Amino acid sequence: MKRICLAFAALSVLAVSCCRTESMEELTGRVFDRAAEQYALLDANLDAARPAEGVTVCPRYAGQDGQLVTSNIWWWCSGFYPGSLWLVYEYTGDDHFREMAVRRTEVLDSLRFRTNDHDVGFQLNCSYGNGLRLTGNDAYKDVLCDGAHSLATRFNPAVGCVRSWDPAPDHIAAWKFPVIIDNMMNLELLLKASELCGDASLREVAESHAMTTMKNHYRPDGSSFHLVDYNPETGEVLVQQTVQGFADWSAWSRGQAWGLYGFTMMYQYTGEQKYLDHAAKIADYLIPRLPEDGVPYWDYDSDLVPDDLRDASAGAIMASALVQLSTYVAEDKSEEYLSVAERIIRTLASDEYLAAPGEECGFLLKHCVGNKPGGVEVDVPLTYADYYFLEALLRYKALSE
Repeated sequence: MKRICLAFAALSVLAVSCCRTESMEELTGRVFDRAAEQYALLDANLDAARPAEGVTVCPRYAGQDGQLVTSNIWWWCSGFYPGSLWLVYEYTGDDHFREMAVRRTEVLDSLRFRTNDHDVGFQLNCSYGNGLRLTGNDAYKDVLCDGAHSLATRFNPAVGCVRSWDPAPDHIAAWKFPVIIDNMMNLELLLKASELCGDASLREVAESHAMTTMKNHYRPDGSSFHLVDYNPETGEVLVQQTVQGFADWSAWSRGQAWGLYGFTMMYQYTGEQKYLDHAAKIADYLIPRLPEDGVPYWDYDSDLVPDDLRDASAGAIMASALVQLSTYVAEDKSEEYLSVAERIIRTLASDEYLAAPGEECGFLLKHCVGNKPGGVEVDVPLTYADYYFLEALLRYKALSE
């Protein structure tokens, strides 16, 4: 009889432990352990790549065939992997990851003088920005200031925005002065450098761009077009469309996440209520449209929903933005936003989305969508998904410290 009771007690303990919800602290530790393991593999894969002479390789995505696809430093995503390494170093304190981060960051140095692309903000802020924050290296500050001034050369006062894409031999040539919602993210470099360099003009450019975007990219319901094209001489809106989404009128999920994050960030740096109100309006539009597990479809209005692809990158960006936004709003909204962020994070940390050790060439998150209409980077791991997922976890962790 005693043996039966002991066996029953053991089974009861096992049942309770199996049913216990993993704490966010435990989840965060598990994900960062996985990230450390994966990035050791990814870094080795990068070192094993054989680029053309003088070309530095950066991770782009893992192909469906299991092969690592790389880019050079000029690809818009080149700053996300070094940024992720900095975040792993921040969590673990492991100098090995600091050394990796320094090495992968400093190969981007020449981007500081790039004036033919708006994504210098993504490229430098995620890499050098985190490096400066975590090491205080003054040389990194100089890179950020140079990069911000290079980015500001793309500002057109008549339009009130920083130009996104330049004319090219393909479809881009049809636009006069295209501005994409993604560009909201590059404003952080301008705002940060304005403080670092003592140059108020950089903040003025960022604020002008944000206000013009709020006016012309957004629909009354809080959803956003992907692209607005302007007359560069008059500032007149020529076209509003959604290039990488389902349709011009649809809500492309990553674009909505860029906007949510971007306007939350604008409030973070300026304290201007109009940006906070707009960020909350975007959040209140998106949250009711999320699937039960919180990870958005690649476009909220796709005609294949609920059987279409999810976009883990949009979910990661949204989760990071919502954690930050929860710190600025009233208590009831704060609880709602944080709860949604946690729901997204828990789903992304599940076996469905988190790569198993040794999988996906060393990337962390699976099931991202880059450009479905273009047939590029569809249902693959992407560097920016990893970066914003890790950032979301660190932001959540900071709330309890």
